[in-house]
Amino acid sequence: MQNVLVTGGAGFIGSHVVRAFLAQGASVTVLDNLTSGKRKNLPDGVSFVEDDIRSPEASRLVCESGFDVICHLAAQIDVRKSVLDPAFDVDVNIGGTVRLLEAVRASGKSTTRFIFSSTGGALYGDLVTLPTPEGAAKDPQSPYGNAKLSVEYYMGYFGRVHGLNTVALRYGNVYGPRQDSHGEAGVVAIFCERILDGRALTIFGDGKQTRDYVYAGDVAQANLLAATRNIPAAGSLDVRAFNVGTGVETDVVTLATMLKDIAGAETAVDHAPERAGEVRRSALDAAKTKHSLGWRPDVTLHEGLAETYRWFAGEHESVSRPVAVL
Repeated sequence: MQNVLVTGGAGFIGSHVVRAFLAQGASVTVLDNLTSGKRKNLPDGVSFVEDDIRSPEASRLVCESGFDVICHLAAQIDVRKSVLDPAFDVDVNIGGTVRLLEAVRASGKSTTRFIFSSTGGALYGDLVTLPTPEGAAKDPQSPYGNAKLSVEYYMGYFGRVHGLNTVALRYGNVYGPRQDSHGEAGVVAIFCERILDGRALTIFGDGKQTRDYVYAGDVAQANLLAATRNIPAAGSLDVRAFNVGTGVETDVVTLATMLKDIAGAETAVDHAPERAGEVRRSALDAAKTKHSLGWRPDVTLHEGLAETYRWFAGEHESVSRPVAVL
């Protein structure tokens, strides 16, 4: 792991992945166009390239830099935006990723481990057994989920035909410090911000829809292990795919109650109409990930929510604190 590229490394999850690799002594380069990422998320000691994954310069960087590991997190991350503009979602999430895979192939370094941040929450749909294993039927409910699935099929092609060393990590709903409040996956960030601002929490529908909430630090460790452990030879779609989740369902009402208790707040809760196309229940079976990669979630939901709320409270205090005029 001497030379690592993290695309989207200035973003929420990417910044945790960057720190995990730096802690292991890796040389880390971050490629990010800062559309949603922030320079302040980057720790000292990284090489930063501001560019889009679809650019010729990004492909050149991948082709010529001889990376040992590429953690690909750069993406169009908003499910709702994918519904409003599916062509843009395809261009970024499929087109951008295929360009990077082509650049790896052109580099001639087939040992490069290409780790793709896929989705478990948006991949399987509702008609599955819970917790859901990797081999379950795929039924994405959004263009975003369809794009992630398409990339996994492309990686299968590049693995079988061109010998590329690819891995897909299928995340549950990731939360933690530095989370942005974009899209459905940002519900923890949205609730933290609203509690701190004294605004009501909005719950869509009855609030009994469930998700598998996994802490960002645990997700970073999954990337680290996926970079270092032996993986099977390329085969069918699910052979090199690994769920990253807790296997536990938590509904939105329970999530809101937990955060209010952690904050010691009496924040009001409003209900809005149910959102069309929303997956009703989701939880991931990560037994294969534990067996093959040696990964398991270490942070409980309560611990992770408390740490996340403390981070948001610190950010809120720094913004609210008046600046002394000398």
